[in-house]
Amino acid sequence: VVGVPLWWKTTETYRAWLPVSQINELSNLQVCSCFLLLVICVYIIYLSLHTLSECPCGSLVVYVIPESSSLLPQDVDVYIGQRRTALLRIGGQIRVGKTLDLLLAHLEPRIKQVLQVMSFSHTDITAALSDRVRLSPGNKESIADSMRTFKSSPGYEITFSLLNPDPKSHRLHWDIEGAVQTYIQPLLTKLASVANFSIDSQTLYYAMLGVNPRFDSSLGAYTLSPDSLAHMINPVEARLGSNAASSNPVLNFLLYVPDAQHSPLHIHDSKKQEVPTNAFHSPRWGGIMVYNVDGFYGPEAVFPVDLNINMAKVMGVFLAQLRLLLGVQSPNAPSGFLVAPCSRTGLADWELDRLMWSRSVENVATATTTITSLAQLLDQIGNIVINDNIAEQVSSAVTSLQLAVAELEAGNLRFALQYSKEAILASERAFFDPSLLHLLYFPDDQKFAIYIPLFLPMCVPILLSLLKIVSDARQKRREKQAKKD
Repeated sequence: VVGVPLWWKTTETYRAWLPVSQINELSNLQVCSCFLLLVICVYIIYLSLHTLSECPCGSLVVYVIPESSSLLPQDVDVYIGQRRTALLRIGGQIRVGKTLDLLLAHLEPRIKQVLQVMSFSHTDITAALSDRVRLSPGNKESIADSMRTFKSSPGYEITFSLLNPDPKSHRLHWDIEGAVQTYIQPLLTKLASVANFSIDSQTLYYAMLGVNPRFDSSLGAYTLSPDSLAHMINPVEARLGSNAASSNPVLNFLLYVPDAQHSPLHIHDSKKQEVPTNAFHSPRWGGIMVYNVDGFYGPEAVFPVDLNINMAKVMGVFLAQLRLLLGVQSPNAPSGFLVAPCSRTGLADWELDRLMWSRSVENVATATTTITSLAQLLDQIGNIVINDNIAEQVSSAVTSLQLAVAELEAGNLRFALQYSKEAILASERAFFDPSLLHLLYFPDDQKFAIYIPLFLPMCVPILLSLLKIVSDARQKRREKQAKKD
């Protein structure tokens, strides 16, 4: 009477309450079909264009100008600037006297094209959810984009490395600190709301690419084919090192200066044409640029030669690669569109909105998958301890997910991204909490296997005594019944 309840209570597994019903609602969330709310303002301008108004994050303003306006070149119908604004030239068949409904109906096809360039599209959703949505084999562009971009993370480590395989011939000087402040830091400052970035640099001597370039006598230069580029990364990566104190993804950007015996060195594409930038990037890893210096000195030069690297040329390539690796895709503008080139920040406002949309949707999907998987695991294995700390993290993740979804539906991208990042952190802390593994390998059958050898020897005489008592009680009852008869 005392032992069994005591044993039951002492072996009971503590399991804090979890919001299972809310988690099940999140698992049924249709990420691909919602979250898209874009505030569009259309201004009809016939006389002059006044100062463009500042648009809030997640909105778009389209200024409609008459066909005779000189603001745009004759062969340009739509101009997309660095802000969240676009200029749209009205067609000649629509005049001032037409009604607003007819005017908007006439502009609708062009406005849709503007939205496809500047707004979050189905392709962006597919790329953001590439790990959870099966892509159609025919959509090769979406597959390539999703494989290239780094997955969403609270922070990234950026490493710039100068590879000098021949320090006896080349004494290289690069102002990497000044170049980062001039070309890279403005972009990272604008992306501060998306993730945290840390930058470091290093110079590696006697670092070889690991492949033997082929000499092309017709060009008088050494060449690297596309097939050999894949074999360049592993030998170099072994010498790069990594930040063991951080779990953030690392973006590697390598500047390789060929040795004097293999100069000049050019990268060829699949059509055996020289790549203009003499660089290539590897998906979710980084980029490598080959920088030839043989033209800076003659055959009479005395080695080692002091060489200053043109950081503007190098950083232009690395900045373009960084945009691609972070998920900022160059727009495919239709004919008649003119997209303004990148400003000093390297990122337009509407490109930032697209990136924030993509990251928010990806974070929501990742956190939802993590929380749902954890809830299913805890439901299937009933003897895992659920501490109050884990329950708090799960509740925090669910609340942040609900807020992120609500902000996305309202078009508030900055709040949505912040809540989605909080959901990611809370869900991962709960999922990888070490206390969840304490009783994972002690199911009920193992408990019985442990306790039966201890309690069975004691239970046998107790059960025999109980049987004896029951037998004696029955015997006495029979004797009393016999005396009465």
